[in-house]
Amino acid sequence: MSNLWTNQDLDPTQLRKAFGVFPTGVVAVAAEVDGQLTGLAASSFTSVSLDPPLVSFSVANTSKTWPDLRRAAHLGVTILADHHGDVCRQLAGPVDQRFDGVAIKASDVGAVTLDEGIARFDTTIYREVEAGDHIIVLLELHAVEHPDAGNPLIFHRSAFGRLAV
Repeated sequence: MSNLWTNQDLDPTQLRKAFGVFPTGVVAVAAEVDGQLTGLAASSFTSVSLDPPLVSFSVANTSKTWPDLRRAAHLGVTILADHHGDVCRQLAGPVDQRFDGVAIKASDVGAVTLDEGIARFDTTIYREVEAGDHIIVLLELHAVEHPDAGNPLIFHRSAFGRLAV
């Protein structure tokens, strides 16, 4: 029996392609920090625990947004809807244009969510875990709004798509 696996399979380009075959949803993580809207898009969001209620996402160690965003008292997390492809690209673009034309809601504790998200959460940082070239951020939920309408934006093979329902 021959070995089908090689260390060449661990090349970052090959890994990105392999990871990309698994479709994920996309979230916006945002807050008001020092009077400025601050946010990013993440495709690594997942539920973690019901007791206590926890979710997580991962952010690159090289993120220039996370050091500011992590200082917020509360973070808003919005599960993006299937029509949010352009909004997602905008959230990954120039910092001063990330919220241009985007309808948002800011809570009195600074959590920022997108109005048309299919679920919105008010969270605080529960724990950060170093994980290679990323940080896994565990968030504790304090409030949830789930309008029960719409379908999620799907990220698959480096492109946005929709669920076939």
